[in-house]
Amino acid sequence: MERSYLIAGNWKMNKTPSEARVLAAAVTKMKCGANTRKMIAPSFVCLPAAAEAIKGSDVILAAQNMAAFESGAHTGETSVLMLKELGVRAVILGHSERRHVYGERDALINEKVKLALAHGLDVILCIGETLKEREQGRVNDVCFGQLEGGLAGVSMEQMARVVIAYEPVWAIGTGKTATPEDAQAVHAACRGKLAALYSKKIAECTLIQYGGSVKPDNAAQLMAQPDIDGALVGGAALDAESFAGIAGFNI
Repeated sequence: MERSYLIAGNWKMNKTPSEARVLAAAVTKMKCGANTRKMIAPSFVCLPAAAEAIKGSDVILAAQNMAAFESGAHTGETSVLMLKELGVRAVILGHSERRHVYGERDALINEKVKLALAHGLDVILCIGETLKEREQGRVNDVCFGQLEGGLAGVSMEQMARVVIAYEPVWAIGTGKTATPEDAQAVHAACRGKLAALYSKKIAECTLIQYGGSVKPDNAAQLMAQPDIDGALVGGAALDAESFAGIAGFNI
């Protein structure tokens, strides 16, 4: 079956609110390739400015993370209720930086996934191996474990609002990129794992993005692979021209 493409820009801890407003407005004017959607994920403090800039456009507003609780004594956290009121429609969860820098484990990520879905948000669940794990030949084991842990308790119906993002940790912000063939192999394996966890139909319908030093000059080759359904873009999403080059890969 033919799946759509989702090109998502994760701005990480970059851009002030005024800068975010300018970049978000530029994204609304970008032309996407066929069957392609575009998404931006500004920092929490930039969400209001970005939301205002994209109002009435086809750009999807996402958050980079969220708390595992709706409210309460959780200093420094941001609630799903707050995000929804700002117009956020999706949330990135399990990003490698959250896993490896801030120590988030599958159980915590899973609580966030279930809470986001319960409140009607779409979820981008990030998975991926470190360089050491790849060298040990554990790529599939690591990715499968993160899939199972992150999706525990997620129903077949809820999977319609889940996107998987495969992001090899060794390729994020390093300039290194998995070859299209290497990325395709992991994407295909993960689609097989989704079929085992749910069904072949759900596996065929679920979008699996690639993340890891995606740029305009490698986007088309990556997207040409049969199981790569878009990109989770980091540094290249901070520049309007480079992000446009990725979003318009098949124009």
